[in-house]
Amino acid sequence: MLGIICILILSWIILKIFNFDLNVFGFKPSYARIKDLGIGFLVAALSCFIYFTSFILLLDYSVELNSDFQFSNFLSGAWWALKSVITEELLFRGALLVIAIKYVGEIKACLLSAIIFGIYHWFSYNVFGNLLPMLNTFIITGMGGLMFAYAYVKTRSLYLPIALHFGWNLITITIFSEGPLGDQLLITSGGKPMGYLYFASLLYQILVLPCFTYWYLKKHKNDLITFRAPAGTRRIE
Repeated sequence: MLGIICILILSWIILKIFNFDLNVFGFKPSYARIKDLGIGFLVAALSCFIYFTSFILLLDYSVELNSDFQFSNFLSGAWWALKSVITEELLFRGALLVIAIKYVGEIKACLLSAIIFGIYHWFSYNVFGNLLPMLNTFIITGMGGLMFAYAYVKTRSLYLPIALHFGWNLITITIFSEGPLGDQLLITSGGKPMGYLYFASLLYQILVLPCFTYWYLKKHKNDLITFRAPAGTRRIE
């Protein structure tokens, strides 16, 4: 939590230098933002659940319930996931994205955010130096970063990016035990090699949730908030 507070303070300082304030993060609640939060979380969580369940069935994994897993473990895992998501969103869709939009426009800023997000995961996933894992990680997390940045650009709020990010990570980590916390609710073992299903896995991760996000924002574009750059700054395109 201390890290999030420090990032917010640093963000406030950086934004002040460029004549912005923390309001650009869209923290103030509104009906549209709360709706984004709920829908984004539910769809991301459901998409993730379908993804893991499908490949468990297709690859004949054995699944067992972790008898040591308790509700307190779920709460602890959820809190860890939420803190990590908020930290990443503030870093990669926070002040730096806002400033990039100001100077290079929305499209280039989103692409830059996605590229940096993908490269960051080479190190957080400890795959740096292994070409194929690096490529796989960059494509998947880079597309995720692009989706989160696009969600911020179209809503001018971090509610939807956080909801999408948290929904996917929560299910991944606390239900299917895929993450740094180790065994959680479900423990899988065995299974066939991924084989040709690798491409199906890749396509699912880079298309399903991003396509929903694009469709959702296009459909509800009348709900979106118009961004106004501070006086004296170049208009954000």
